[in-house]
Amino acid sequence: MGLAAMAVAAALAGASGAQAAATLYRHATVIDGTGAPARRDMAVLVDGERIAAVGPDGDVAASAPAGAHVVDLTGKFLLPGLIDSHEHLATPPNRIQAEASLRRDLYGGVTAIRDMADDLRAVGELKRAAQKGEIPAPDIYDAALMAGPSFFVDPRTHAATYGVTPGKAPWMQAIDETTDLREAVTLARGTSATAIKIYANLPGDLVAKIAAEAHRQGLKVWAHTAVYPATPSEVLAAKADVVSHACGLAHEAAGTPDTYQSRTPMEAGPFLAGDNPVMAGLFRTMKAQGTILDATISIYAQSDARVAENPKAKPGLCSGPMAAALTRQAFKAGVDISTGTDWVAPYDDPWPTLHHELAALVQAGLPASQVIRSATLVGAMAAGQEGDMGTVAAGKLADLIVTTRDPTADIENLKSLELVIKRGREYRRADFRPIAKAEFEDAE
Repeated sequence: MGLAAMAVAAALAGASGAQAAATLYRHATVIDGTGAPARRDMAVLVDGERIAAVGPDGDVAASAPAGAHVVDLTGKFLLPGLIDSHEHLATPPNRIQAEASLRRDLYGGVTAIRDMADDLRAVGELKRAAQKGEIPAPDIYDAALMAGPSFFVDPRTHAATYGVTPGKAPWMQAIDETTDLREAVTLARGTSATAIKIYANLPGDLVAKIAAEAHRQGLKVWAHTAVYPATPSEVLAAKADVVSHACGLAHEAAGTPDTYQSRTPMEAGPFLAGDNPVMAGLFRTMKAQGTILDATISIYAQSDARVAENPKAKPGLCSGPMAAALTRQAFKAGVDISTGTDWVAPYDDPWPTLHHELAALVQAGLPASQVIRSATLVGAMAAGQEGDMGTVAAGKLADLIVTTRDPTADIENLKSLELVIKRGREYRRADFRPIAKAEFEDAE
């Protein structure tokens, strides 16, 4: 037995779960999510929910348990499951609609998502059912929201806190200088949230205090790039783990309004003419401290399309080309980009909204191989789950997808999806039932 085979045998000896549950995926070309070149003729052994071994096909197959189910992936590509790092499932709660969207996500290759602040009473049940495999859905990692008191006139906060005074729900709290932040974060942590989302209408000093207390209590900090009046540089100084919306970074150069409600579209010119020097400073900080950018650039293209259809519609904070330029500059500066959407594709789109974001990132100038890394490893890092997912590696959850064409050659080849494996369970793309219009209609 060679050294590689001995290592596989050792991994199997410590693997959890019954050997009868083992599945051996053979002769695959593995794209592991790290951005490294694809490796041909590889095998992945799954035992229960986790990957037991990854390696050259002959080594893994020689050490696989007798009776393991074998799946031949000759000529096919095996990748980590995809991650959408910005969804909203319950503003307001609509269980039928949420399950339909989650089902489309899973059968389209998405095995995990970040829910970026909703009614966490509803999200909590979806999260439990998804993890247990009771519904076909990605795993969910969610955020409890904190914002200044003046933000809670926003009707979305009323929709997501029905039965509770807006701003006083543990999952959506109004914060000011008098707030006991230790208590506020403890209440948020009690919702089982993964993170605190710092949203709007907070000054820089309070953003920093919230972030410090959240980190002290073991929560991630997810924030908007501008928190109004807190500037992007103040948000970064607070050491947010992930910042959302590339567009908002431009406030550092264009000026940051005092409140979220006073958002005014920004002039694109200073950001389209080449690398912006003010943004360069922000991106140096982000790279140095490992802050991830949840760019969400496809949502700005959607806004552009609405204005094109109806010139009287209010334009977005920035245009699609401007958001793409900011994201491209961030990527060139070495900032990790995750793949969040923050909008929902129409019900009759057979693919998850995430595929629009992936295509937009490629169009913005990111190589397909790096967009895949963004949608896998960086997405896992954004959710704080890189120890469990994001790459094809022994010990991690068996969250995998199989395509018949090479997605590093063309990101659209992700739509040659044949099989999704989530926590060791198989979901075949051919079994996907398209969403019915009634499932996406708002419940009254």
